[in-house]
Amino acid sequence: MNQQSIEAYDLPQRVASYDADMDLMHPNRSKMVRVALQILPFVGTAPLWALDLGVGTGYFSKQFLACFPNSRVLAIDGARLMVDLAKARLGDAAARVDFRIDDFRNLKRAAAELPAFDVVFSSYALHHLSGADKQSVVGQALDLLKPGGWFVNADLVVADSPDIEARIQEVRVNGIVERACGKDERFRDASTTRRYLDELEANEHDQPLAMSVDLEILRRAGLRSASALWLEHREVVCAGHR
Repeated sequence: MNQQSIEAYDLPQRVASYDADMDLMHPNRSKMVRVALQILPFVGTAPLWALDLGVGTGYFSKQFLACFPNSRVLAIDGARLMVDLAKARLGDAAARVDFRIDDFRNLKRAAAELPAFDVVFSSYALHHLSGADKQSVVGQALDLLKPGGWFVNADLVVADSPDIEARIQEVRVNGIVERACGKDERFRDASTTRRYLDELEANEHDQPLAMSVDLEILRRAGLRSASALWLEHREVVCAGHR
């Protein structure tokens, strides 16, 4: 995440509403994490060592540790307040997590002198990076993976066609308004919702890419068999192995 994105996620009001907002704006989050975990070819008892890029409130790490109860996670995020929330979410499982507050664009520094990882995963974080930064981060992550290790990413993309993207955005806004049920002034109707989303994404420096571009970045970074496992509108789960 760049500095603008880190600062946007290190504000008390943003952290306080983050998970509730995710339920409204990204109702597929739980499904995306399930898809990401299902593709990993490890038995549940495996003592895996994993890296969470942009741990946020710890949603993915919590599911990973439940799925692989003998595993440990290195969780990196630049926003201290988000990391504090992740620790609270994880509860006793936080004892199996090494939390590091750092900019994951400098991943090799943040993970210096640590053993190679079996898995690198991320969710709703890498779309804050430019294409060049994303390729650099993925490349650094792959250098830290064991041979045969897996990389999985649940994130946002844009459509190749502007017309399709416009229609996806309409579906997105209508869904948020429906789920909000008039209980949140930010999402009272389509116009207020669109305005809020535009301001939020500008403030957080969102820059999602087309899925085809994302996959090409993963391949250029060195990820073998980079593929999209699941796609719905603007949300995608991609994976591959070293």
